Amino acid sequence: MINKFDQAYKTIGEVVNILNSDKKSNIKIASHTIRFWEKEFKQVKPKKFKGNRRYFDKKNIDLLKKIKFLLKNQGMTIIGVKRILNNEQPNNLDEISNKSISSDNLRNKITNISRIIKKLKSIK
Repeated sequence: MINKFDQAYKTIGEVVNILNSDKKSNIKIASHTIRFWEKEFKQVKPKKFKGNRRYFDKKNIDLLKKIKFLLKNQGMTIIGVKRILNNEQPNNLDEISNKSISSDNLRNKITNISRIIKKLKSIK
């Protein structure tokens, strides 16, 4: 059964809440980040109605979730994500060999892995 709420357009504030609702991720996204991504990724095309306000459909929200995951969780660069979205990314998605990971994001990944290892050790 399709939920009517899922089919409705969402404001940028509602999209921020959706993107930040993932309990597993401490990475929070602000509305200015979504507006920046809209400029960077041509695939993100919200509808603009009265007063030039942005309204996002499910397709755009899913795309923003993917962009957030690739940029923030996987540590990819904007160029790397653009390649994936444009299907220009080679079949080998090894981020390091494709130079699509930055040193700061690598540091974040290592920190996250270390945090997970500590949690696992505390479970024993």
